Amino acid sequence: MTGVGPARPHVLTLDAGTSSLRAQVWGVDGRPLPEIGARAHYRLRTDPEGGAWLEPEEVLSAVSEALDETVARAGSVDARIAAVASDTLSPTLLGVDERSRPVTPIYTYADTRSRQAAVRLRERLDPAEIHERTGCPIHSSYLPSRLLWLERSRPRLFSRVARWMTLGEFVYSRFFRTGGVSCSAASWSGLLNRHLLDWDESWISLLPIRRTQLSTLRDCTEPFTGLRNPWARRWPALARIPWFPAVGDGAAANVGSGCVRSDRVALTIGSTGAIRAVLDRPASPLPTGLWSYFVDAGRPLMGGATTEGGSVFSWLTRRLQVDFEPDRLEAELQSMEPAAHGLVFLPFLAGERSPGWRDEARGSLVGLTLSTRPVEIVRAALESIAYRLGLIYRLMEPHLSRKHEIIGGGAGLLSSPAWLQILADVLERRVIACAEPEVTGRGTALLALESLGLVPDLTAVPPKMGKGYDPDPERSRRHGEAMERHLELYKRLAGFALE
Repeated sequence: MTGVGPARPHVLTLDAGTSSLRAQVWGVDGRPLPEIGARAHYRLRTDPEGGAWLEPEEVLSAVSEALDETVARAGSVDARIAAVASDTLSPTLLGVDERSRPVTPIYTYADTRSRQAAVRLRERLDPAEIHERTGCPIHSSYLPSRLLWLERSRPRLFSRVARWMTLGEFVYSRFFRTGGVSCSAASWSGLLNRHLLDWDESWISLLPIRRTQLSTLRDCTEPFTGLRNPWARRWPALARIPWFPAVGDGAAANVGSGCVRSDRVALTIGSTGAIRAVLDRPASPLPTGLWSYFVDAGRPLMGGATTEGGSVFSWLTRRLQVDFEPDRLEAELQSMEPAAHGLVFLPFLAGERSPGWRDEARGSLVGLTLSTRPVEIVRAALESIAYRLGLIYRLMEPHLSRKHEIIGGGAGLLSSPAWLQILADVLERRVIACAEPEVTGRGTALLALESLGLVPDLTAVPPKMGKGYDPDPERSRRHGEAMERHLELYKRLAGFALE
């Protein structure tokens, strides 16, 4: 733990998402300083084969640009910064050479080109044993299949890699002479033994990598110090303060929404969806369909994530040319009865993650008639995503405190009271909307403030809460029947039933 005096009470956070980097400055009250901060953009590249990657230098330029603007603004209002803390989308992977120069792009979790490698690994190995050991299934989202795909599809490029890194490590490798990856970021890789909190030797022995190509593990409470030039000259206010290693954005979102114990569950929908809870100890055995990551070395995080979320809503409203104004569309969605449209929607526009983990899954819509309206398809999509999250919640529930709350967050969810009500009815639990607009950056700041000793613990600065949505028994019953139809279609198309 690093102590600082009361004269430096602010934390600067870097929140690296799929398409932009957000820098903000936070006080010990868990609130951002509204006049300080910046956003810089980069582009997620995709291709028809399932590729989804970022260009490393473009991301680094965005970080530098955002820091330039934020440090300048902080200086102008005398907001002195005690530490820098980061979170990133997870998992990510890039290879660098001996001088930490990028050899590969930054592959994101959404890149599915390693799906056939994942199939081969599942055929050769015991998926259940690996899932229990690492907390991650064998899937294209994780590093084992991605490393095998790279070795086979790009052997020359693969042979040039001296070290494998995450996005956060790459940025810090430019800023500091020492390196390392947080247990939080490493736990998203599929290569961390969750019981030992160390790189999994069994995976390393099976993959075309050496342990020395992976970074030293460190807790997210162990900062880097001594910013090197030219960065120290560029940002003198940040040169000697601690920089905490990057954590996974999902872990930060849990903290930012106040979900740091098993009595509070974070339900987040942005472009994708997730439902997660912090436990006292890693769940063992880990339920099939879920993952187990870490916030920090002492806080295991259990849950599941979907490929679908607000991205499906955006895709549908654009493709169907739904011409309602947002307020009118929301009112129309709220006025509709549960599953009254007669449609069954499988929302797998980008494959499936939790709980079935089928890379090859594709979106399906059954029950169309001549009278089906576009808004009914949109409503069916929102319901179907709620059903997927409901399946994950069923698996989690035995591991939660008996009296737990569900906290809803994320721009995709908070923009739609209709969706919040659907989720309350599907989950048969009250869903409370989190009124904090930036839960990820807030969580990253709180983790740093706790490590600095500026807050006693993560519960000391509770988030603002908004409206609560209570389930209605009759709507829940009708959603339950619709979920059974959803599962039956999934079984017919996927060839197996979800528990």
